Amino acid sequence: MRKADRLFQIVQLLRRTSRPLTAESIASELETSKRSVYRDIAALMAQRVPIRGEAGIGYVLESGFDMPPLMLTPDEIEAAVLGAQWVAARCDPALARAARDLIAKIAAIVPERLRPIVLEPAVASPPSWDILPETLDMAAIRAAIRGARKVVLKYRDERDVESRRTVWPIMVAYRETTRIVVAWCEIRDDFRMFRTDRVISAEVLDDRYPARPATLRARWRAEMKTRYSVGDQ
Repeated sequence: MRKADRLFQIVQLLRRTSRPLTAESIASELETSKRSVYRDIAALMAQRVPIRGEAGIGYVLESGFDMPPLMLTPDEIEAAVLGAQWVAARCDPALARAARDLIAKIAAIVPERLRPIVLEPAVASPPSWDILPETLDMAAIRAAIRGARKVVLKYRDERDVESRRTVWPIMVAYRETTRIVVAWCEIRDDFRMFRTDRVISAEVLDDRYPARPATLRARWRAEMKTRYSVGDQ
């Protein structure tokens, strides 16, 4: 690997995590020596790349630093195209349209030699099954999550029992044939998952819920991990 490529990869490794990365972990991923990593980090710092840290502890790339968006590798392009294909085939119309637009934009900005990877990809997502019909406006739900707004759901459960509840939506999960809204339910005082095909109606309120969506997502993931790890014992 050329030194220029290695420097770029080091910055990429630091960009994708907020935790300190040790020289050993960087060297292992790049298949080089720790001594080379130390020299490369010093070279990047000399070029005023805002890397903070020291040998033996780890390195962090400070916020506010970015690189030209055109420097994509073939693997990165294929990953983006594959993900966009999956979204275009399985997600709601707004996200599907955005995925198709994303593929077109990638094709427009990458160098000519990489364009066939976008337009004639060697990867493909499997055919999609029919999505169960739903009346829920998924774009509105995603906007409610971004704005931390409460939503009133009229919902029919698997026993065909209807209920009305105020929830704090934090995430939409897309499965092969169904979509799930993960939310904090005020009635249950706990996290709940609602299948979108069982939602009869939804009203996004102006009221904001008191916690950050990212904080609630972290709590939900921690609870799911604990619940399933306990169940496996």
